[in-house]
Amino acid sequence: MINNAGRYLSTIIRVVLGLVFIYAGALKIVAPVAFAGNVAAYRLLPYFGNYLVAATLPWVETLCGLMLIIGWRARSAAAIISLLNVVFMLALASTIIRGLDIDCGCFQQGATKTSAWAAMGRDAVLLALSLSLLRRDRRTVERTAG
Repeated sequence: MINNAGRYLSTIIRVVLGLVFIYAGALKIVAPVAFAGNVAAYRLLPYFGNYLVAATLPWVETLCGLMLIIGWRARSAAAIISLLNVVFMLALASTIIRGLDIDCGCFQQGATKTSAWAAMGRDAVLLALSLSLLRRDRRTVERTAG
């Protein structure tokens, strides 16, 4: 019974995380120039890098979200999402340290500004969820192999 509950919880986490990343990616896909502006506001990349990130990152987020929802290579998708969240959190931390007052660019392009602290908290929750999937999936693989 406990194993089934864990499996259901893992499925719920996969679907919720997948939906969040599909939503975030889709919003950026439809407004790539606005997203490139948000990326540029971080002042971390050269000019062309902002557009490269704006052109690729939303597709990575969307693809990983889809992979989580359908359960295909979910562990790989969770690992990529974990890595993305760590990078997002480091970028946000750099804006806090440098005193930049920018919109994180996570969801709404050109809409109400989200503070770096709020985005950091949200990313920490998303990171915890993706890491829980990695941990849960690793234990499942170890039990079936052993």
